[in-house]
Amino acid sequence: MAYEQREYGGQGRGGGGAEGAGGYEGGGFARGRGRRPVTDYGSTLAHWMRNRQPRYKGGYQGEMERPSASYIIDMLPPLARIHHPADSVPARHLHSSLNKIKHPVNVVKWTPEGRRLLTASSSGEFTLWNGTGFNFETIMQAHDVAIRALSYSHNDDWLISADHDGVIKYWQPNFNNVQLIQGHADPIRDIAFSPNDSKFVTASDDSTLKIFDFGRGEEELTLSGHGWDAKSCDWHPTKGLLVSGSKDHLVKLWDPRTGRCLTTLHGHKNTITKVLFEKVKGQCLATSARDQTARVFDLRMMRDICLLKGHEKDISTMAWHPIHSSLLSTGGADGALFHYLLDEPNAPPGAPLTVAPYESPDPSTAPAQTIYPAHKIQHAHDFSIWSLDWHPLGHILASGSNDRVTRFWTRVRPGETDIFMDRYHIGESAAEAQGTWDRRGGRKQRQEEEEQEMEDEMEGLVDQKMPPKLPGFQGIPGLPLQANASQPRMPGLGNVPPPPLPFGANGPPPLLPGMDPNNPPDFATLQEMMRKAGLPPPPLPGAGGQLPPPPPGMLPMGLPPGLVPPPGNFTGFPPPPPGMGPPPFPMLGTENNGAGGGNEQGGSVRRRGPLPSQEESLQMEQRRGKYTRAR
Repeated sequence: MAYEQREYGGQGRGGGGAEGAGGYEGGGFARGRGRRPVTDYGSTLAHWMRNRQPRYKGGYQGEMERPSASYIIDMLPPLARIHHPADSVPARHLHSSLNKIKHPVNVVKWTPEGRRLLTASSSGEFTLWNGTGFNFETIMQAHDVAIRALSYSHNDDWLISADHDGVIKYWQPNFNNVQLIQGHADPIRDIAFSPNDSKFVTASDDSTLKIFDFGRGEEELTLSGHGWDAKSCDWHPTKGLLVSGSKDHLVKLWDPRTGRCLTTLHGHKNTITKVLFEKVKGQCLATSARDQTARVFDLRMMRDICLLKGHEKDISTMAWHPIHSSLLSTGGADGALFHYLLDEPNAPPGAPLTVAPYESPDPSTAPAQTIYPAHKIQHAHDFSIWSLDWHPLGHILASGSNDRVTRFWTRVRPGETDIFMDRYHIGESAAEAQGTWDRRGGRKQRQEEEEQEMEDEMEGLVDQKMPPKLPGFQGIPGLPLQANASQPRMPGLGNVPPPPLPFGANGPPPLLPGMDPNNPPDFATLQEMMRKAGLPPPPLPGAGGQLPPPPPGMLPMGLPPGLVPPPGNFTGFPPPPPGMGPPPFPMLGTENNGAGGGNEQGGSVRRRGPLPSQEESLQMEQRRGKYTRAR
């Protein structure tokens, strides 16, 4: 593991020491960001490839590891230790990644090349995390409801996802959605590809499994036999064999060609939560249930050979190691993460030792061997662990939980002895008492990590932001626009953007900052333009250049704001009809005796109307019977 340099205060100063505390930018103090851990497997693989030899020549010839920090550079990848699975147990916490808007993480899945981790949340969003620095890369709305299952094809060219509404979507590696299928009417709980990627199978809460043709996107076969919700399914990596686990406590093996149930495995006493074939040799099947146990079945014997105990709550998920066929990791409903070595019983003191069925005189009748965890992380998460997935190289394990956090785990480095006393192993209170965790510093670190993720998310979404597209109004002759206005506004509409005008082929008329009294506007054109824009048209001029009087019983209408009256004998508006008071605002052509004095040109200038009198308003309310009693 290394550390990448961070920028402090806008300057390229990185690392630790006094310079890592902060920096100055523009005369102000800027708080520095902490160092982000980076796990780069490139040097490890290059070191191994340079020093490896065929096994008949002696195998690896490089420096072997010793319990000292100076031997970190000599760490070997799991592929170089196929006979030492204990060296690949992920006991060390690397990083916790969380979104700005937090949702439970239902599925975690490494991309086929191992460069990124894809997480699916209950909000229907895909989130990509960097597989080296564990920072945020991008987020997208993939489904309208919670995503329940993900699966990559074996040729690494396709991704299929299923959600709570029974919808299945096809995705390309660049997350371009190319197909949508309504697979089930109920939620889909699991999905898996066939060995040649020509078909895939789904398990749903409608108690059925369905086999789809991937190319045509059509249902081929429905497997019925479970008496309750089908919670999990898997396709054998090399054989035509399906497995399913249900809420009816049964595990069934199916023939995908005929849809016939081959056998039913009875071993659990509660809902099956996960069924998974072993990918390296393909000879074992692992199942977990809500009875706090997991079982490993040998497909050659069609019986259970290992019984995994140790969990205090239900087992919600599990994952096989991609290199070591004897390493199995399980996640519990209480947030505990356990790792089992199937060839090591690891029985606690006082527990009876059991013998593997292979070593018994009669393997067909011998009881399953009880296996206890080789390593426990009791406080890996605060709530249920919903999903586990190994990096393709086998050096990092990712976990997604109901506590809305995605965590990364890796093997212990040489010389690290305090890992087993951190807060993930013994809890926050005990770690604080031991001095291996500071509650206040932990909160500060968590806050800094959240701020880092928020900044990374904002930086990652810059390219996805589009400028707002608001309909603009191209202007009307005679109506001056504000010089600093980003969008033209129509009078009386406030900040509401006006609708676009369907102008003719000649284009919109030019904007005029004002009107020349010697060149009056064409009122017919202005009326037609405002009618198309959905605005009330202005009154047309009458004979002699004067505006016609308003209809009887109607208040006089003024010209639009900013419109200069036409030249000629413009004497103003006629008085209102009898019985109607004067308008609350001055009309063009009326005298204004308010502040500012008179005006010789009369109707050529608009003046502000007087404010309503508070005394008159009070008298009006008192005549209505209000405010009559003095306080």
